[in-house]
Amino acid sequence: MIKFSLRCADGHDFESWFQSTEAFDALKAGGHLACAVCGGLGVEKAVMAPRVSKAQESTTTGQAGRLNAPATPAEQALAALKAHVEANSDYVGMEFAREARAMHEGTAPERPIHGEARADEARRLIAEGVPVAPLPFRPGRKSN
Repeated sequence: MIKFSLRCADGHDFESWFQSTEAFDALKAGGHLACAVCGGLGVEKAVMAPRVSKAQESTTTGQAGRLNAPATPAEQALAALKAHVEANSDYVGMEFAREARAMHEGTAPERPIHGEARADEARRLIAEGVPVAPLPFRPGRKSN
């Protein structure tokens, strides 16, 4: 695993882990890299210095080797938002468009939900006036 410092075309700096340099290059070539702050696709490697840690750091702090700890204020805010959404709404998976439409039409009881929808489904919901918004993270669980 390798951690790269990255920067988007809008100047947002963030970090991400990759299996290898080749994995980063393949994801970039496939258009699968997006800015963690704004979602922009113009992501490049930023200048970075190698991290050299002391042997005692991993044993005393327990932090060395953790891949999922939010490091920047933006990452911490996204993690807090994700935790709030997942704790205070029902995950409906790929049934999101159907559930949101039913609540909007009054055929299902209103409740906070989150889930997944294809782009064409999301466009139809917006065109119908259903109040929806994309979330800046992927759901933590993939089952109802």
